[in-house]
Amino acid sequence: MSRLLSCRTTFSTTRRLSGIGTSHFPVPSCEDSSICLVSRPKRYSTQPEPVKSSSRLPKPRLDYNALTENVVFKSHNAFSRKASIPPGALQSIARLNADRKELAGTLDAKRHAQSTIGDHIKASLGDIEAKKAALEDAKFLKMEIAHLEEELEAVEERLLTLALAVPNDTHPASPIGPEDAAVTLSTHGPDPIPASSARDHVTIARSLRLFDFEAGATVTGSSWYYLTNEAALLEMALTSYAMSVAVAHGFTPVTTPDVISLDLAKRCGFSPRDPLSGSPASQMYHLTQRPEAAQEGSYPELVLAGTAEIPLAGMFANKVYLSEELPIKVAGLGKAFRAEAGASGADTRGLYRVHQFTKLELFAVTAEGRSEEMMEELKEIQTRIFEGLGLTFRILDMPTEELGASAYRKYDMEAWMPGRGSWGEISSTSNCTDYQSRRLHIRYREESPEDAKASTASTRKKPLPFAHTLNGTAAAVPRLIVALLENGVRFDEVGNIVGLNLPKALQPFWVGSVSKRDIIHWV
Repeated sequence: MSRLLSCRTTFSTTRRLSGIGTSHFPVPSCEDSSICLVSRPKRYSTQPEPVKSSSRLPKPRLDYNALTENVVFKSHNAFSRKASIPPGALQSIARLNADRKELAGTLDAKRHAQSTIGDHIKASLGDIEAKKAALEDAKFLKMEIAHLEEELEAVEERLLTLALAVPNDTHPASPIGPEDAAVTLSTHGPDPIPASSARDHVTIARSLRLFDFEAGATVTGSSWYYLTNEAALLEMALTSYAMSVAVAHGFTPVTTPDVISLDLAKRCGFSPRDPLSGSPASQMYHLTQRPEAAQEGSYPELVLAGTAEIPLAGMFANKVYLSEELPIKVAGLGKAFRAEAGASGADTRGLYRVHQFTKLELFAVTAEGRSEEMMEELKEIQTRIFEGLGLTFRILDMPTEELGASAYRKYDMEAWMPGRGSWGEISSTSNCTDYQSRRLHIRYREESPEDAKASTASTRKKPLPFAHTLNGTAAAVPRLIVALLENGVRFDEVGNIVGLNLPKALQPFWVGSVSKRDIIHWV
């Protein structure tokens, strides 16, 4: 019987890996029983190792072929979005993907050889030397397979780490450039009230005793606050009003967890640190867990949610839906926590940019060809909500540098705030296509239950398509309060602040009057 491999001599594998040239990895002789593992030089030492997480979800399933077949386009797209990926990253992804395929093919061949080695052993039962040789072949194959598996895992880890840093594609209609390149799609509501410092919402709130920032600073720190009196009632009315509009448009109401795993936030495109450099960023609050839990390593790292979008996306993670179940639409009410609110300037005055706020988020899961249609539906719902509040607002098509990692296209809605003397963002809508679903494993079957029963084993092997996810703000409470106060404040004849005009759309959701105060007029 011919030998599968010669185990009496040292076997050497030569492989070209991206960025490292040619390397030789010696596999020890089977006669050297003191060596049980194949050593090899460390790879990619110029880049940080991927962070291992205690995720409960499978690894993201990215489309490496799409990345490698469109390197120039993907590079230009990342540049126009100011994405934090190093020069040459996409070229490295292409080379790593080729290495992955080559290693996987070699590994499959070795596993096939291993599966047939038993037949050789059986065939050599009457030949002691042949049986011994076959057993040596089996031992050597096992060692070589273990080496290839280790090699493949290293390449896959590096490939995934680089690919996760690549942002989503961009809609052809999205403007290119920074924030001031945004295109106004439409304007709504009454003519803007002239700008006036007398309408500053902080001045109004102090006069009518609606906020308490001093107590918030004592209890927690700067940019934390209490809503008091009518402002507290206004928060409840705004969320109930916005939820009623969402439910009327087929959204299922949900209350979301405010604590989420860091892994989930990353998969949704909210990374608290650069995925390549590892440098910390500031937008998330991290929670310290019990020491014993940290030692065990059995609990995921937890953070406070920056938006209900993240736990809403997590509701659908690792699930497969029938196409007839889509779209799925939910409206999630939760708290949003933003650690980056402490910069100086007008944006941090009062309620405009704070560390915690109540937020009602719209979230949808659609088939891959229906997400643009759903984005327009979300925009129409938001328009109805803000028109009902009587606000002067505009809808912007946001440029590439404002899209973040996950958005394919993004609309912002800005309300006129005369006290600030400028437009201020009150809402956004994003189509994330399959960016989040590939990381969260949200898929669907295009066939009906009847088709599924009739399908053959070969057709069932076809990969399931990934769904598209979208999100939109129905009510970011502090920003809406700023807009309503600055546009609705009432003055007496000499210019003193005496009350507020609020839209009648909120009146059915108002729980009552504050004792001995009659400052609200419904208009």
